[in-house]
Amino acid sequence: MALLKTAKLLMTGAVTIAALGIGAAQAGGKFDLSPEQPNRLRVEKNEKRIAEAKDFKFVQDGVFTVGLSTSGNLPLHDYASDSKTVIGYDVDLAQVIADSLGRKLELVSVAWADWPLGLTSGKFDAVISNVTVTEERKEKFDFSTYRKDELGVYVKTDSPITSVKEPKDIAGLKIITDAGTNQEKILLEWDRQNVAAGLKPIEVQYYDDDAVKDLAVQSGRADAVFSVNATQAYASGLNGKTKLVGTVSGGWPITAEIAVTTRKGSGLAAPLTGVINDLIASGAYRKILDTWNLGPEAIDEAKTNPPGLPKIGS
Repeated sequence: MALLKTAKLLMTGAVTIAALGIGAAQAGGKFDLSPEQPNRLRVEKNEKRIAEAKDFKFVQDGVFTVGLSTSGNLPLHDYASDSKTVIGYDVDLAQVIADSLGRKLELVSVAWADWPLGLTSGKFDAVISNVTVTEERKEKFDFSTYRKDELGVYVKTDSPITSVKEPKDIAGLKIITDAGTNQEKILLEWDRQNVAAGLKPIEVQYYDDDAVKDLAVQSGRADAVFSVNATQAYASGLNGKTKLVGTVSGGWPITAEIAVTTRKGSGLAAPLTGVINDLIASGAYRKILDTWNLGPEAIDEAKTNPPGLPKIGS
């Protein structure tokens, strides 16, 4: 995977099934990639939240219009087997939010770079496209959190490594990560702390090809991969060759969360936060996460405009 492509993985939806070395037929055997999505969870409308959102002017009557990147990035979002219907975790979440608001869901495809303008100009009511809460973005937008922004440490299934929770757990390991990314910065900082404490240094490995990366782990040339959790979890669920042994916030040492994004001061954020918390309480939220193998990224409570990642240089 190219340097900047990996660095922008969560922001651009740069990883596809093919990039993970996974065929569509194989993916379809373990995840529903059909355009019909017959098992997609649906919920009843929520009169309390509908009332809370009554003063918000939706783009269309009776419709919840959501901006979403459609570039391939399963399990979050990608095209179904018909190459035109968008599916994935973000779509499923958008659907149950629309259901809760008593509205039909309409998805609007938008490139990552274009969602801020599309949202402020009123092209859609909200963006559900893996947007991380940051202090800079909070100046222009409101947020309703729904998932942890997580990095994952994965090892081969029969690895003796069972848990990675803190810097000392990686001492002396050979670890693959993505150059020019937050995960690389975290990994190098953990290594610096370990060396300062007299522990063994790590060996950092970089690979442009995901197949070569997988081979390195399976052959023992590398002990672990430290990268974006969502795509690793999906691949692990498909091939069963790797297992999760630890997660780290994408904003370490600060907690980072992904959120539904709405126009600043529009009045929709609080009702959406309420909807998500109701979905958490009912169990629907967790069912959707588990459908796409994203259970480790669950949050206990949705929040409106929580502290976000700091501005660069602050």
